[in-house]
Order: sequence, then C-alpha cells, then structure tokens
Amino acid sequence: MKAIRVHTPGGPEALSLDTIDVPVAGPGQALVKLHNSGVNFIDIYFRTGLYKADPPFSIGMEGAGVVEAVGDGVTEVAKGDRVAYAMARGSYAEFAVVPAWQLVKIPAGVDFPTAAAAMLQGMTAHYLTHSTWPLRMGETCLVHAAAGGTGQLIVQMAKMLGAHVIGTCGTAIKAETARQAGADDVIVYTEQDFAAEVKRITNGKGVDVVYDSVGASTFEKSLDSLRPRGLMVSFGNASGPVPPVSPLTLNAKGSLFLTRPTLAHHASTRDELLWRASDVLGWIAAGKLKLQIEQTYPLADAAQAQVDLASRKTSGKLLLDTAASA
Repeated sequence: MKAIRVHTPGGPEALSLDTIDVPVAGPGQALVKLHNSGVNFIDIYFRTGLYKADPPFSIGMEGAGVVEAVGDGVTEVAKGDRVAYAMARGSYAEFAVVPAWQLVKIPAGVDFPTAAAAMLQGMTAHYLTHSTWPLRMGETCLVHAAAGGTGQLIVQMAKMLGAHVIGTCGTAIKAETARQAGADDVIVYTEQDFAAEVKRITNGKGVDVVYDSVGASTFEKSLDSLRPRGLMVSFGNASGPVPPVSPLTLNAKGSLFLTRPTLAHHASTRDELLWRASDVLGWIAAGKLKLQIEQTYPLADAAQAQVDLASRKTSGKLLLDTAASA
C-alpha cells in the first residue's frame, strides 16, 4: 500500500510516499480502508520534530473509511462498518490499523470527506467549549483564527451555548467567513490591535475565555484581552510555541488562569469519545453544524497540503484523498 512516512524530521520534503505492507489488525484493533484523511497542524508538529516519534514513522491523526477486518476481542465495530476516528497516527495512507475503541460509526447522511473533516477539529471545538471552559449564556469568548477549520466550529458551538463571540482573522475575506459562522464581532488583527479592540467591544471588561490556536504571536495580547480571573486556553502553535511564562505574569494581569489542553486527554475513554463524536457528527447530520472543506489533495501531494495549511492563507478544512492514491 501507499503511505506517507517521515524518515528524518524536517520541512515538507521530509514527507516520503512509501510503498509498505498492509498492516494486520491485532487484538483490540481494526484495519480500516481509508477514503479520506484530515490534514492538521499536529501532523506538521510531528513532521518537524516538535512532537517526538521514532523514525521512520507514519503520519496523520484523523481518517474515515470502511472496516476491512477486525482483530480478536473487537466488539465496537464489524467488517463493513463506515467509521471515522482521530488521535491514532497513520492516516496518511491507504490502510490504517486503529484501536477499535477509538472508531466511531458514521451516521447516515454523512459522507467520508465530511466525517474525516469533522473528527479532530470537531471534537477539539467540543472539549474547548463544553469542558475546558464550559461556555454559558451571556459569556464572551475570543476565538483566534476564527475562519479556520477549528475556529469556525468553535464559533458555531459557542453560539449554540449562548455566548457572545469575538473572532480574529488576518484578512477582510476571512472576517466575512467568521461572520457567516456566527461571530458577533470580528477583528482583522493585521489592521487593528486586537487586545485594544476586545477592550473596546467589552467596555473595558475583557473576555471570559480566549481560545488561542495561534501560539507565540498572539499569546501576550491574548492575556491582555481577558477579564480578571479569566482563562487563557492555548491549544495550538500555528505561529510557533509559546515561550515560558512566569506565574507572576498571570498575577499581574488579573489573577488569570492558563491551560494548554489536548484532545487526547479529553477523549481518553470510549464514553467520552462517543459523547463528543456523537454530538459533532449528529449536529452535522441534522444541519446544525456546518463544515467548510476548502480543498482535497491526492495522497502524493501531502507536502503541499501541509505547506498550504501552515501558510495560514486557507479557510476551512484540508483533506487527503487516500482512496484514490493507487
């Protein structure tokens, strides 16, 4: 089969299209014939070596396809089931072996590209808005990269919960995308000081919570955007990792709280996984949650997909078509 692997961490050229044996499902595992794989920043973090893995290693954390075979003891899925998953590395490939407990059956009316696009970003948006800071009616949140794949989903879920949403984007075109997703106010950060704008919009109060996937370039002003005892949620490194922070900084800026969460710790059991994935896929099937898939690339063009994602010039989700890779 064809699979993208990394032999030496580095730039986009480190992604190698290899021909390897189809893996075999062991106990508690399922072999999935993949139709689509999601392209995410976590894939770039592994490729560059920011997140560690022993080379040569497979890449890609999210996929959708059909169960081809199951190993001993598997009860969660059966051969022929349409399934999707996230947080099991190796989805940039024609086949992947996945722990069966991580597989979620795709509801009727949801196709493979949509399911692949929904899992990692959708469940991330879910835990951020429902667990990390469970938004309540009347609260205000700041969402960076509000026109991106995760950003649009955070905006929509925050509005479902009754929050006031302030989004940031890099261009006027992206600002319109964020508004269409439901953002109440949108700041073009390349033209405006977003911290000053947040204080203006909130009449000097600041927001209850900041959801920041950008990282180094937005971190300091994100802290300045919070109300006293607000929560800074740093969940991505699109502009680079955040430097070390002194606890005294949090004190000086208003007894702030800071967290750096990850999906793996918020979908670590079958019950929690099903809660998040069922909500996300169910809302999509019911038309309550809208996904924007911007582009789908052949598997061989995985490097270009990552370049485009890292450029931060895209809106919505990028996918790989793994079924057509042969």
